[in-house]
Order: sequence, then structure tokens, then C-alpha cells
Amino acid sequence: MASSNDASSGGTSERMVQCVKFGRELPGLNEQPWPGELGQRIYEHVSARAWKLWEDRMRMLLNEYRLMPWQKEAQDMVARAMEEFFFGEGAALPPGYVAPQGHEH
Repeated sequence: MASSNDASSGGTSERMVQCVKFGRELPGLNEQPWPGELGQRIYEHVSARAWKLWEDRMRMLLNEYRLMPWQKEAQDMVARAMEEFFFGEGAALPPGYVAPQGHEH
């Protein structure tokens, strides 16, 4: 069984991507986070840092609409929101954006 972490000498060699959210090169995700073409685009163009922002947003959406992640309608809604969040009009953050700290639940 192949390990997904076959980086040299125990250190993780970070895969860099040109992040669409932050507008600069940042460490990417280790694996495709969503199935299909959308997941592939995210893997290629979204940094791990931007994905973390999305996870917080997705939790808010699921809670706000009282959705269960395994429901087809929840998955469709999340996919549409994800597409808009990363690739929609005005999706890029302003230059110099700093994520708010201390919003862990």
C-alpha cells in the first residue's frame, strides 16, 4: 500500500499552488478535497489556508440551513457555494487580507 506522504526524509515537501483566494503562491492541499471536476480545480488552484477559510464557511452554512452533509441537497448546495466562494465574481480576497484569529469552536 503506497503512502500518500512519500516525501524525502520525513519532512513534508509542500506542494505549492497559485491560490485563487489569496492571489499568491501558497502551500496546496495534500489531496483532492471534493469529488469531480470542482474538486480537481480546487486541488490545483486553492491553498490549504484558503480551504481552511472555506471549512469555516461551510460549517456556518450547514448550521444555518440545518443541513446534514450526507444529504444530496446539502451536497448540491455546498458545491454551489464552494464554486462561488473560490471561483465566483469577486472571490479573491483584497490584497493584505488577514484572517480573523480566535474563531475556533
